[in-house]
Amino acid sequence: MAVDSYAFLDPISRMVMKAWVKRELAVPRDVPWTPMAKPLAECRLAMLSSAGIALRSDPPFDQQGERDNPWWGDPTHRVLPAGVKASDCEVHHLHIDPRAPREDLNVCLPLDRAAELVDEGVIGSLAASHYSIMGYLLRVEPLLERTVPQIVARLRAEEVDVVLMVPV
Repeated sequence: MAVDSYAFLDPISRMVMKAWVKRELAVPRDVPWTPMAKPLAECRLAMLSSAGIALRSDPPFDQQGERDNPWWGDPTHRVLPAGVKASDCEVHHLHIDPRAPREDLNVCLPLDRAAELVDEGVIGSLAASHYSIMGYLLRVEPLLERTVPQIVARLRAEEVDVVLMVPV
């Protein structure tokens, strides 16, 4: 099933966004790279998904704000425990078809696959906490200024060595 990333935009905003994406993709950028300090088999891994996943017991990501203003996206994050299951969560994202992650959370947060890699000795261990944000943020300043430092503080507290970004 195709997902229309511009579904909630008015025609003019849709045209502007498509042009902006095309322009952004045309600009070559250096990718920041930090070599790993130790082998993956000795590392603690956490995941960060952009699927807007929240525990059913947590507040949902704000989708109405985006419906009201397509240039805005919820810059907050949610913490997900390592043993989380699809039945424990809901996906709150206007640009993702939630049916697949409702069936199998590994589509957006592959914790079961990572646990298998821990069992096989490929990854040292999984962190107790994993994270989700709502992707499709056009104004990233609140995310970078508030949310990222909060996530980084928790990652450091849990002595996480590697973060797997799961863009959706």
